[in-house]
Amino acid sequence: MQNDTETKMNHIKTPIKTLITAASVMALLLLQMLISAPAGAQDTIIRDRQRTALVNSPLEPVKSLAPKASMAKDTISTANPYIKVLLYSDYTWKYIKDPSYVQNKDIFIDNWNNEAPSSYQCPLDSLPDETALWIVDSLSGYRCPNQVAVYSKFGYRHRRRHQGVDLPLDTGKPVYSAFDGKVRLAKYYKGYGNLVIIRHENGLETFYAHLSKIYVQDNQWISAGTIIGLGGSTGHSTGPHLHFETRYLGYAFDPEWLIDFESGTLRHRVFVLKKKHFNANSRYVPESEEEEHDIEDGDTKDKEEAARKAEEERKAAEAVQYHTIRQGDTLGALAVKYHTSVRTLCRLNGIKETTILQLGKKLRVK
Repeated sequence: MQNDTETKMNHIKTPIKTLITAASVMALLLLQMLISAPAGAQDTIIRDRQRTALVNSPLEPVKSLAPKASMAKDTISTANPYIKVLLYSDYTWKYIKDPSYVQNKDIFIDNWNNEAPSSYQCPLDSLPDETALWIVDSLSGYRCPNQVAVYSKFGYRHRRRHQGVDLPLDTGKPVYSAFDGKVRLAKYYKGYGNLVIIRHENGLETFYAHLSKIYVQDNQWISAGTIIGLGGSTGHSTGPHLHFETRYLGYAFDPEWLIDFESGTLRHRVFVLKKKHFNANSRYVPESEEEEHDIEDGDTKDKEEAARKAEEERKAAEAVQYHTIRQGDTLGALAVKYHTSVRTLCRLNGIKETTILQLGKKLRVK
């Protein structure tokens, strides 16, 4: 009787395996058609995805990324040198920004240090009254660092300013990067204990403190949802929890303006950061009908300005030019050929004047 049952089960499993294999092959064939499409067709696909980021409601909430069981296996180039196709082991794929391109932006060079939390020397008076920031677009993701109700909020606490929020988290539980970015600091630092600071493409920095372990290192590029460390109680802490901060140009503001930690959702794709948010008393609480209107509907002018800036950045990205290293190429010769300087080439590619150029590698020249 048992053998008969096993035989029937095997008959059932066989067509299922066949269907899964067929689906996997079909997914690969469709992906191959995309990659092998003419450059113009690929550009159209990429432009459509970028346009989607501008058309989608900037105030639309964004759900936290779900854990992905499959592993990233490979990347494939597209017609746009700064956009890649990331392949997973389960035959799914997605577009991503090439970190080697993103990391060369000035935001990851200027005011950069791996020693202390404060890296900016920017007077508060010099900041604009309002700044519209794209938090995520169609090529980037979001993951709630720790989905749980906040138990200690931003603002004054025991007559001292509390620069972030405290989230309950047991020792040894994972802490996730909220957004794509580059690690600016990863070490033990005074009252923060084990601290990770990540700078993001829009200029925001996120702080993750009191960790028991750190899994990342200085200057490492990571994606949203990467486990950067484990919960703990290092530094000045009364018990295991995650201290989480959001800062812009060195100034802290209430992370709850961005994230609903209890539901895990990002409140808006575009956030209008106001100078008054840097005040310790500016918590995420609608203070008036006008403020409620700002939170729910946003400011049309700011949204249009954010969309305009994003479009300008997209056009600038399309103007980026790369050179494939050939036999005999030198930085000096390439600087002359592309009407630039050796210093600029080094800055754009994160290399030194003494770096040996590898044949076949792409070098950004503009």
